Amino acid sequence: MKTISLLGAGRVGRTLATLWRQHGVFQIQDVQTSRMASAQDACNAIGAGTAVARPETMRPADVWMIAVPDIHIAEVAAKLAQARPESPTPPIVFHCSGALNASALQPLASLGWRTASAHCILSFANVEAAVQQFAGTACALEGDMMACNALDLAFGAIGAQCFRVAGEDKILYHAGAVFATNFLPVIQSVAEAAWARSGVPEGLLPQLRANLLRNAVDNITLLGPAGALTGPAARGDTAAIARQAAVVEAWDSLSGDAYRSLSALALRLARGGG
Repeated sequence: MKTISLLGAGRVGRTLATLWRQHGVFQIQDVQTSRMASAQDACNAIGAGTAVARPETMRPADVWMIAVPDIHIAEVAAKLAQARPESPTPPIVFHCSGALNASALQPLASLGWRTASAHCILSFANVEAAVQQFAGTACALEGDMMACNALDLAFGAIGAQCFRVAGEDKILYHAGAVFATNFLPVIQSVAEAAWARSGVPEGLLPQLRANLLRNAVDNITLLGPAGALTGPAARGDTAAIARQAAVVEAWDSLSGDAYRSLSALALRLARGGG
């Protein structure tokens, strides 16, 4: 069984390592984080691995996963390159950023390591939930062909549906994921604030949230985005959109800007523009 070591072990790292351990894909080897205590906590949560204080004390591994925030990936890659863990064959190293491509790992590529990025389109809000939800998750792979082929097998073994993205398209790809997931809580919070401001009883908000979101997801899943579109944009009622935009803008300027932009996109969708 091939070995994998982790640099960074937050929710993404813990979820993937747990799944690989459960499915017998990798032997979890060393885990290094910013603090020794958090590294040990990660090992305990994963159920395998050895907590390590510094990159230079990590043992050679077949595969390395860098699961740290985007702003630290290049720094961690440089530190790992300085540590230079020896290996009989060039290791595979990948990071988990959705927006950055494999060039963030250039210090390791210069040493002959096979570099890649692997991003799973899943909300990792909770490790236990993510482990249960992971099967069927779409996973974007980018970088060195040999590394991507190996990662395709590793992620596929835990239920991911892998596909390739060109390095120059990573930012646009990730922006799509942000639209699909990260903005939904924001839009919902604006809706609930508007309801509260207009007198909707606070006790009704959880019911409205659950029913409307569930129905919207069901309709989009069944009919696609265009088929599920309702409201003034679907009817082409630009006068109603203008009136509502003015009221929303008077209430909250940022929400007003969002309403106008989203309404313009909704009108384009309704007219068949996609």
